[in-house]
Amino acid sequence: MLGRLLRFAAVGVLNTGIYYGCYLALHAAIPYVLAHVLATAIAMVCSYFLNCYVTFNRAPSWRTFLLFPLSNLANVVVTTAGLPVAVDVLGLDERIAPLPVAVLAIPITYLVTATVMSDGDQRARSGSNGAPTLRSAASAS
Repeated sequence: MLGRLLRFAAVGVLNTGIYYGCYLALHAAIPYVLAHVLATAIAMVCSYFLNCYVTFNRAPSWRTFLLFPLSNLANVVVTTAGLPVAVDVLGLDERIAPLPVAVLAIPITYLVTATVMSDGDQRARSGSNGAPTLRSAASAS
């Protein structure tokens, strides 16, 4: 459990960098809230694959890929609501504000992600979960 939590934290740090790099690049051309939403979508896809392979050591599947955004719903709600508060109410710089706001959503995001990604672990161990993996679907085409 501790190992998984540490891997989740490491993936989170890396993914925060991905998000933040995308946010800064997009913010140069578009308003900060739109930059946040688009950067979040990009980072969410990266986070899914990183969490599959690094945190939970499982093959990606369409089922978990489609459920994964639910695990980030709390993150999106907290960060999207918190960003304007941090910028407009607390006066934080638009370039810095996403970082402390993201910290607030970490515990909830981990709990929901662990639930989504580990649902069906018993079936995955037996090798008969019946859900096609992203890899098997891609090789079939």
